[in-house]
Amino acid sequence: MAKCCEICGKGSNRGNQVPRRGKAKKKGGVGRNVTNRSKKVQKPNLQKVKAIVDGSPKRVRVCTSCLKAGKVERAY
Repeated sequence: MAKCCEICGKGSNRGNQVPRRGKAKKKGGVGRNVTNRSKKVQKPNLQKVKAIVDGSPKRVRVCTSCLKAGKVERAY
């Protein structure tokens, strides 16, 4: 089971963390310098919920934005 929402397909998002040092030229400094680049991964807020799928209750992984939007019919 992949770490993505089973309703909307939202998955992880990759990017870089870019730390900088120094003062901006606009604020009277000599400019900002990049000191390092490291990978970062943003993961969706997934919850395991019991939902009605094809008429029967089933445990699915759903992101919280789909839960809030009411895209999932919960089985209590």
